Amino acid sequence: MGDAMGDETTTTGAVNGVPISVQEQLEINDLYNKLRKAEAKLVGPDGKTQILPNNLYSFLHQLLADLKAGKSVTILQSKAALTTVEASKLLGMSRQFLIEILNKGEIPYHMVGTHRRLYARDVLAYKVKRDNARRTILDDLARAESDDGIYDRVPDDFNAG
Repeated sequence: MGDAMGDETTTTGAVNGVPISVQEQLEINDLYNKLRKAEAKLVGPDGKTQILPNNLYSFLHQLLADLKAGKSVTILQSKAALTTVEASKLLGMSRQFLIEILNKGEIPYHMVGTHRRLYARDVLAYKVKRDNARRTILDDLARAESDDGIYDRVPDDFNAG
């Protein structure tokens, strides 16, 4: 097969019914491979470039996607020391309730003078543990109610009007 210019074409290279020559296929594959191997770069306002490691590029890509989607994003160093006010905000609880949890020994803390400080990694580990426990309890409750047929019942006041 050939077109008016005599280029060789193949039906396997057709995209939406448009034939692509073998040479074009090779060029597209070559360009695709170069793009896959290319290093991500950060370009500053002054034009200075910095090559980014793949893991940092992936992190920034996900961060931007989350921000674009309107999600809230917080970046903390794992060794960052938080005040009880900061930790309670991160956990979504009152400072007084957090103090009770600290006194029970559920989250480690250290003293700086007369003030409690918590490492961000410890607060986040507690949050994951707490959220997983909540999820398990809710799943168990939903399963038990489903087994009892509660979801199939119609409330008595459903047709009242």
